[in-house]
Amino acid sequence: MELATSFISGAQLNLLCPKNLTTSTSRSYKLPKRTKFLSLHSLLPPPFSNAFICQGSSFGFINNSTSTSGANSNISNRFYKRLDSCLIIPPSGNKKPRAIIKFLGGAFLGAVPEVTYSYLIELLAKEGFLIISVPYNVTFDHEQATKQVYERFNACLDNILAFGYPDANLTPADLVILPLFSVGHSNGALLQVLTGSYFSEKIPKANAIISYNNKSATEAVPYFEQLGPLVRQMMPMVETSPMYSMARSASDDAWKMFIDTAGAMIPERDQEALVSFTNFVDQLPSVFGQVTQGISEFKPTPSENRECCKNKYNVQHTLLVKFNFDTIDETDLLEETLKPRVESIAGTLEKVQLSGNHITPCVPEPKWQAGYVYTPADAIAQGFKTLSLSETKVLSRTISDWFRRFEE
Repeated sequence: MELATSFISGAQLNLLCPKNLTTSTSRSYKLPKRTKFLSLHSLLPPPFSNAFICQGSSFGFINNSTSTSGANSNISNRFYKRLDSCLIIPPSGNKKPRAIIKFLGGAFLGAVPEVTYSYLIELLAKEGFLIISVPYNVTFDHEQATKQVYERFNACLDNILAFGYPDANLTPADLVILPLFSVGHSNGALLQVLTGSYFSEKIPKANAIISYNNKSATEAVPYFEQLGPLVRQMMPMVETSPMYSMARSASDDAWKMFIDTAGAMIPERDQEALVSFTNFVDQLPSVFGQVTQGISEFKPTPSENRECCKNKYNVQHTLLVKFNFDTIDETDLLEETLKPRVESIAGTLEKVQLSGNHITPCVPEPKWQAGYVYTPADAIAQGFKTLSLSETKVLSRTISDWFRRFEE
């Protein structure tokens, strides 16, 4: 569990030139064409601020709380649907899906993928995939989290394979023939690799592992050893705070009042925004609780995870994706760990480097509305929007092109 919100601040000029660094098999991999653009790493606004609006998703805070039509529009334009504890995103344009993708986001952000990964998920949906995203809460027990995600995903998958997905006019016959792939980012990448190591049945045909990280707690969270005593001292004060009480047992009205004080308002008829916000906040008391109990390391430890993957990894085909500005990435170490195992099962292991950083998969698509007079500021803002999304588009296209090889 690393802090998926770590990023490089400031604008940096670089060329987008994905490179096929290493290939563990003799098969070649055709990468996207070279593109030139600015890499802007400081455009991600706080997840639940007024500035954060996900294109097409229900999570769009608006200042005018009386705008019923706006709320209705958000609801009708939502790009996903909840089924039990999972989110289902069908291919856009009522297309028949190419394959099914199991999607896991990073630590903390993985609890609300419909918000934090909305742009990447929608890009994959436009590529023709049906995506099942499994939200999960942060925990120091990676084994427990992996098994819980596995059970939730397969319960959802079994449901749509048995009954279809009527919202997208998909029958069971449309879905049972589809290959299963998985995409994981950051901590979600670790959980996907562990899934392929703990289980031999109901696992993906191919994995796309993005910005893999398996660091110890101290490395993943700076000053973690000092964090425990500090949190233990603070918890009595935190637990008596009205905000903490609200986070634990707030009613819908209380949540709306809380968000309103931050300068935002949940559309009255869009309870999905409330669900997203609640899921994000609900994981925090649990993390604090584990720290106060004296937990000082992940379970299993990073070395135990490496040993397990080295001997038991069962996914036939794996693409490892790293970014050129990512200081907490451990993709190279994962490649070294998996290579003998993948070769022993006659599989495929490939690694690529793309332009970007650790939060590239989380970059949202900002909405910019020009004023009555089109100013230079409007032009700059719209230019930033285009440039900041290019890396995420290349990531989506890279994953889509690679999966295509295994769809037959």
